[in-house]
Amino acid sequence: MQPRAALLAALALAPLLGGCDAPWQDDGDRIETARDFPPADRPVAPITSTKWSTEEARDRVNEADDVMDLADVRPGMTVADIGAGDGYYTVRLAGRVGADGRVLAQDIQPEVIERLADRVARERLDNVSLKLGAVDDPRLPANSFDRVFMVHMYHEIGEPYAFLWRLRPALRQGGQVIVVDGDRPIAQHGTPFRLLVCEFQAVGYKLLSYNDKQTAGGYLARFVPTGKRPDPAAISVCKNP
Repeated sequence: MQPRAALLAALALAPLLGGCDAPWQDDGDRIETARDFPPADRPVAPITSTKWSTEEARDRVNEADDVMDLADVRPGMTVADIGAGDGYYTVRLAGRVGADGRVLAQDIQPEVIERLADRVARERLDNVSLKLGAVDDPRLPANSFDRVFMVHMYHEIGEPYAFLWRLRPALRQGGQVIVVDGDRPIAQHGTPFRLLVCEFQAVGYKLLSYNDKQTAGGYLARFVPTGKRPDPAAISVCKNP
């Protein structure tokens, strides 16, 4: 069986969990595996496109290079691209970490993973693997990543507390989560910065740095885990500003 065929066959056997385009109303509307965690007190932006802008336009302003520089991505690192979409960052991260590094591209939409698998095979990105995630769980292997990227997708996460809580074990010592998003209401496909920081802090991360990054459509925030993960029932819900 060809590598791409094997990948897609494996994905077909994986449990598929869809997204949501409205705030959760009660536990009956929520995915069962998230019910130990509080629901977010905010809407969830619908997934309307896998492209934030054209790759050519983004490269003209050096978006990916600037973001990777600020995130201190170096050869040999292992990184994850969460909500990878059509692979703009996946491809460029693969080039930055080089043959000795690894990139895991993740998305919750099977059809997106299939398209990205085509691109990975076509461009012969031997250091890239793919993963189907869930709305409440990135499904990343433990103690594996130096950097986890979440670019223009945080506002689409329907269960942020469960998602971020389950993401923490995937980080290596010194690992960071990199969020790029717009400082605007979620209904306008952004995440207010104060809300972003509050939700990360609620699950045991601290803000490492903030950069105004208009060439990337908003801001870049870096987070690191701190202390122990809170008990899910002890997580305090953040109010949508």
